[in-house]
Amino acid sequence: MTTWFRTYYEDEDLWLYFEADDEGWAVRHVEVRGAGSRPVTAASLAEVLHLRDHADLAAMGRYERKYGVLAEGSLDGWRDQPHAAEISVEEFEHLWAGARRTLDASR
Repeated sequence: MTTWFRTYYEDEDLWLYFEADDEGWAVRHVEVRGAGSRPVTAASLAEVLHLRDHADLAAMGRYERKYGVLAEGSLDGWRDQPHAAEISVEEFEHLWAGARRTLDASR
């Protein structure tokens, strides 16, 4: 079952939002920083896999500079993280769309 949730890293003033698959791996990942909620990451597993299979390392580098790096590994244990909470798919989609617009325009 797909899960959408957030956590917060206070020392970095960074909110992390995830869409996780039924095995607990990130499908999409958004990070926003600071009081202005500036997007710094909006990465997608489908896009990363497509680049891995159909492009070169330079294309992957461009993607990571533009959208950040997708979280790797299982996200199990997220409920134990600071300020962890499930969010709605609608909230995630809103954050995703806004982060992508901002990152597309700024890089």
